[in-house]
Amino acid sequence: MTVSIETHGACVDFPIFDAKTRSLKKAFLGKAGGTIGRNGSDVVVVEALRDITLSLKEGDRVGLVGHNGAGKSTLLRLLAGIYEPTRGSAVVKGRVAPVFDLGVGMDPEISGYENIIIRGLFLGQTRKQMMSKVDEIADFTELGEYLDMPLRTYSTGMRVRIAMGVVTSIDPEILLLDEGIGAVDAEFMKKARIRLQQLVARSGILVFASHSNEFLAQLCDSAMWIDHGHVRESGGIEDVVRSYEGDDAGDHVRRVIDELEAADRDDRA
Repeated sequence: MTVSIETHGACVDFPIFDAKTRSLKKAFLGKAGGTIGRNGSDVVVVEALRDITLSLKEGDRVGLVGHNGAGKSTLLRLLAGIYEPTRGSAVVKGRVAPVFDLGVGMDPEISGYENIIIRGLFLGQTRKQMMSKVDEIADFTELGEYLDMPLRTYSTGMRVRIAMGVVTSIDPEILLLDEGIGAVDAEFMKKARIRLQQLVARSGILVFASHSNEFLAQLCDSAMWIDHGHVRESGGIEDVVRSYEGDDAGDHVRRVIDELEAADRDDRA
């Protein structure tokens, strides 16, 4: 089966049936961003995504940029099938691995080893597949005897190590990644990024929402700027970041890309 993502004029609206409840309106806006409007039934809605049209094929690596609440996470959830388009269409062909919250699917009352298995099952792996990967994932986490202890005894950084180890062990056709890996130390992050790059190389399609321009430049070859629920600009990472954040950010992305290309040439030499 050909791996692909096609959306045409896709919109996602969240209705607010009691629009007079200001706290409810704020809660929706805090989660979804977007603008407030009314649908055909005159119900107040938060227009979280508006007129999203994109076409992705195998090999595409797309980064999503935009402010918090702009709609990046909502778009990932649309592509994962968690949200259905209110209007328009979204057709995704391929096995999807949605990685939105590294802590989802983990139980604080059981051991690290058991959580490795559960987290893998949550991402669509079989128990047999995860059993074959446990030792390798355990070595990657560097948690040693802590893996025999309940997850509730772990720091946030230790939990992220387990989640990262499992996530980077899978082979997805479509990888939807929402960055949430800032709680680990710098040295371990270098190791994690290498595994993430290897994961992306194994993936058919990557859609990655991140606030780290360096990370985007390392993993993606194009970008989309999401602003108040619609695509404001799409194209090369350097150009999109320059439009979104200014020349300094664009220049930084250019330097990262040049360094990666130079390292690749050295590896081939």
